[in-house]
Amino acid sequence: MAAFLAVSLVVLACPLMAFDLGQSTRCVTIPNQMKVCKDVGYSEMRLPNFLGHSNLEGEVVPRSEDWRPLLQTGCHPQAQAFLCSLIAPVCLDAFIQPCRSLCVAVRDSCAPVLACQGHPWPEALDCDRLPAEEDMCLSPHAKFSHFAKDLPKPACQRCPSVDEAPAMETVLDAFCRHDFAVTAKLHRHRLPSGEPEFQIEGRVEFIRQGPLLPYDTRHLLHQWLLINCRCASFLVRPGRSQLYVLTGSAQPDGTLALTRVFPWHRKDANVALAIRKWKHHRC
Repeated sequence: MAAFLAVSLVVLACPLMAFDLGQSTRCVTIPNQMKVCKDVGYSEMRLPNFLGHSNLEGEVVPRSEDWRPLLQTGCHPQAQAFLCSLIAPVCLDAFIQPCRSLCVAVRDSCAPVLACQGHPWPEALDCDRLPAEEDMCLSPHAKFSHFAKDLPKPACQRCPSVDEAPAMETVLDAFCRHDFAVTAKLHRHRLPSGEPEFQIEGRVEFIRQGPLLPYDTRHLLHQWLLINCRCASFLVRPGRSQLYVLTGSAQPDGTLALTRVFPWHRKDANVALAIRKWKHHRC
């Protein structure tokens, strides 16, 4: 993800509002290979876009894919709509930019993800340069105004400690001290661009459910890996799968933090013994 951010920040080096709203434009079909914006809700886009890109195949499509890792983190439900309104603006009689309030909402949720990688919110996406709601612009949807407030969500954090070959008492103590504990198989492979991609293979099994939701936990852990990709790169070796016991706690702001990580190798009888003891005796 670091390479993605470096590319994207270079792409946004020119001020967003330097785009001339009076210049001549043309409408083109959003191509199938532009997957980031293919399902955004409209089929035609205007070129040049609000980032000044006019070459569809040479600029717009490849640079739109640079944003995919950020969107995959789920940092805000309207992040895709916001970004696509800039890189693939809808083709209407009038130019429709994102509203300032939409920019602020996306920035407040997604800037911490960028900060987790050591990058600030791009100056070129300064929300103050965008129009207010009284102008014609893309505004936030009301149904997302309190987005996922009642659902646990991952956030940027310090890397959890990794315990190789732990004692049974250590694992059992982690189950007792923390709000949740799960087993999950993590896999890391490299994309053609060289960027690692992390996946959760198979089901996530609960040891201690706590605040986690059965239908959401696999997705939540995947988002954690994408947001905390530096930790994930240290945790998961390239080209292999590894089963882990993951424990963590709920934070006062509604986020979840992983606290202890136990790689579960076949030879680690202590992990299996701790799980059996937990199921029968708890704390």
